[in-house]
Amino acid sequence: MEQATLGIGTRLQHTQFGPGVIVGVRFATYLISFLNHGVKEIDKTDAKLDEIIPENVTAEIETHSEVERSLLKILRLWGGITENVPLADKWLGGTISIQPADKSLKPKEIPIADFFHKVVMLRDRLRVLEQNINSNKKLSDEDKVNLQQYITRCYGSLTTFNVLFKNKEHWFVGEKGGKED
Repeated sequence: MEQATLGIGTRLQHTQFGPGVIVGVRFATYLISFLNHGVKEIDKTDAKLDEIIPENVTAEIETHSEVERSLLKILRLWGGITENVPLADKWLGGTISIQPADKSLKPKEIPIADFFHKVVMLRDRLRVLEQNINSNKKLSDEDKVNLQQYITRCYGSLTTFNVLFKNKEHWFVGEKGGKED
């Protein structure tokens, strides 16, 4: 790509990673969030990178409200994307076996990676719920605190699954020192 100074929000097409949006600009690279490959750091002069120029766009400068609408649209589009959280090495390739008490029924085996993905999705959705509660203008501060405490107790109930996480910073953390449940 010849042009070396594109801004945040510029839509691009990469022959290897597909469509993406610039989410950060560094001296010689762009941080690009790709639909199917997450965020990658790509050299500004990468020949595999092309700007997507929408048709019928005037050369006028966007206003702040237009930029804000664009950003909100991008966030809604990408809102379902979860953080890449690594599974602890000891569980890689493992399975979970569920054995019914009734011996006439077959046990169920689930790849741990699939189960772990569901746990991470649950954690991410709880985080989004927290953000929605905290930013809600109709809830009183007391309601926000009560709902937040309930979510914290949910995290506490999920601490059993922390054994699956590779890094401690991804763990569920409930009430510290609290015995309520």
